[in-house]
Amino acid sequence: MTRAPSENPPVLAGRTVLQIVPDLEAGGAERTTVDIAAALVKAGARALVATTGGRLVPELEAAGGTHIAFPAATKNPARILANAGALSRLIRREGVDLVHARSRAPAWSGLIAARRTGVPFVTTYHGAYRSVGRLKNFYNGVMARGDVVIANSGFTQALILKRHPQAEGRTRVVYRGTDLSRFDPAAVAPERVAAMRRAWGVAADRKVVLLPARLTSWKGQEVLIDAAGNLAAAGRMDFDVVLAGDEQGRTGYRDRLVDRMLKAGLGHRVRIVGHVEDVPAALAAADVVTTPSTEPEAFGRSAAEAQAMGKPVVVSDIGAVRETVLAPPEATEEARTGWRVPPSNALGLAQALNQALDLEPEAARAMGARGRAHVLSLFSLERMVAETLGIYRELLGPRP
Repeated sequence: MTRAPSENPPVLAGRTVLQIVPDLEAGGAERTTVDIAAALVKAGARALVATTGGRLVPELEAAGGTHIAFPAATKNPARILANAGALSRLIRREGVDLVHARSRAPAWSGLIAARRTGVPFVTTYHGAYRSVGRLKNFYNGVMARGDVVIANSGFTQALILKRHPQAEGRTRVVYRGTDLSRFDPAAVAPERVAAMRRAWGVAADRKVVLLPARLTSWKGQEVLIDAAGNLAAAGRMDFDVVLAGDEQGRTGYRDRLVDRMLKAGLGHRVRIVGHVEDVPAALAAADVVTTPSTEPEAFGRSAAEAQAMGKPVVVSDIGAVRETVLAPPEATEEARTGWRVPPSNALGLAQALNQALDLEPEAARAMGARGRAHVLSLFSLERMVAETLGIYRELLGPRP
């Protein structure tokens, strides 16, 4: 697969880069948007972000980025065309040198505006978008129309080229970056961990299995509850399950989860705690972190962050996890950083969780050290920033 060059971040002084993303709530695309904006400011560039807003806006502005309130989440065709006109005016007014779109609907507006104004256009494929039928594939195809198309994993790059072969030669793999200074076991004080466990209502002598993901069915919360039920039925009673993530208005799905855990006799052992602000402390408070997704993860940010925090991980064996989590048969048992199990397989998930929970402290620390080293080698924030800003420099060239 083609990798982006690992060069130092280029000098972009005086340039203006506009990123477009639907919102700035929690998520991989949103987190990356803020990270790249901060890096642009450090490189002497102006970083504009057009979005409907969200909880990450204060962080963006504190890093020196500029938030522009913009209806970027709309999927209405007429509104997308109107947005293209508004973006064209914005590009001319603000002297934007490059547009970077991170989602499909705003990418259509961004593509039209970039072509009208003659500025380079970059896209990042953050998800393994469903592609059912020609119309849906055409809609998704805007993400393959950038002058450079960034894939956040080798899996994603292969998916792009399978669905949109015309993107051959324009795709680059730039792995999602983890801030290893923030996601560092040594940087998380014991008081933060203890406060997190108290907030969850978990006793000090209980082990914690954490699923850090928004409440949506494909993230696998139901599979985890079933797996926990299997472990409890087999006599394993020393752990609690924590589901940490926004329900994002999906009250019906939350009710379904509660009903499922009650029927499994787990009502007092599964906690739905909502959005967690201090993610490093949440990961540090866990004994095992799992992401049992039922659909492919384009990258798998949670697994990378958990490994950066030195935690054993259990993930579904679909999508990009063969790049993010080392396990047999692709890696030796001695190199293992976690377990990969078939998706939607509660029994397989239960067996892997059982092995992870049974790890002796020394073995758990050794696995955690291997996981952090793996993330450090491939998935650091510094590497992602260097490669992304390197792409910007290639497209912009020297300032006239």
